[in-house]
Amino acid sequence: MDNAGYTALTRQSGLLQEMQTVANNIANLATTGFRKEGLIFSEHVHALENGDPSLSMATANARATDRIQGPLSQTGGSFDFAIEGVGFFQIETPDGNQITRAGAFTPSADGELVTNDGYRLLDVGGAPIFIPPDGGKINVSADGTLSVDGFALSQIGLFEPADMHGLSRRDGVRFAVTGDLNPVEDGVILQGYLENSNVNAVGEIARMIEVQRAYELGQQILDKEDERIRGVLQALGR
Repeated sequence: MDNAGYTALTRQSGLLQEMQTVANNIANLATTGFRKEGLIFSEHVHALENGDPSLSMATANARATDRIQGPLSQTGGSFDFAIEGVGFFQIETPDGNQITRAGAFTPSADGELVTNDGYRLLDVGGAPIFIPPDGGKINVSADGTLSVDGFALSQIGLFEPADMHGLSRRDGVRFAVTGDLNPVEDGVILQGYLENSNVNAVGEIARMIEVQRAYELGQQILDKEDERIRGVLQALGR
């Protein structure tokens, strides 16, 4: 295969990855706390010999998480929390502490606030949050202070990664963090609300159509290149 074929193949590989990423974004339009994902492409340029034009190839070697605030929905649930502005909840998982914007929690059999997967929500000090089983009215203030019948019990922690490029997505709405987590001092938590996915449906569908057309065009180029090579081989074999 000549340089034109290799260049077209690297382009097709990147477009296929982008198509998969866009499809995953669309599939999570209704997922609470989901953050849209995109690809970052790198271009590699190599100088050729004998004064020929340089050879350029691109690879999709990194992913970027969109941090735009998703729309908020009022649920009225005592243990539904939405973050307004920056910050993430910190949860405890078997693979270490992770962060998320999905704020739907429920008390476990042990009285600890957990996610739908059973992972414990952590407070500002990194400890689980306990809800008394015989407690009264649950109230969470904007700074995350959790009170039962007016008595403060704990403070929900909000954290921000020191390096947003160090995030590694886990199971859709959770992220493992490479590097430090810094407390968010002025974060705002809204009780009785959930943050919806920040995916723009119209924009993602338009992007999918654009990527699909680009992929089809690239496939046409590969097909024509294949026909050209076959024609050359047939002519030489006569």
